[in-house]
Amino acid sequence: MINPAAIMKVMNAKNKFAENHPRFAAFLSDVFTSGIPEGSIIEITVTRPGEEAIVTNMKVKQSDLDLIRELQDLAQ
Repeated sequence: MINPAAIMKVMNAKNKFAENHPRFAAFLSDVFTSGIPEGSIIEITVTRPGEEAIVTNMKVKQSDLDLIRELQDLAQ
């Protein structure tokens, strides 16, 4: 069984993230609202201060979409 206090803690952290990073939160909302079809490529770049950028990507599989759907259901 899911602990309601844990859910509240995660939701508070999500809200704080959206407050701290409104453009990124809006980007994620737009991407997930319009859907990410299987076969899409997601690319992430991390650039630490004074270091070279690190880049990776992944091709979205159906199991990834299933996981996202389950996480969304938990958040509601």
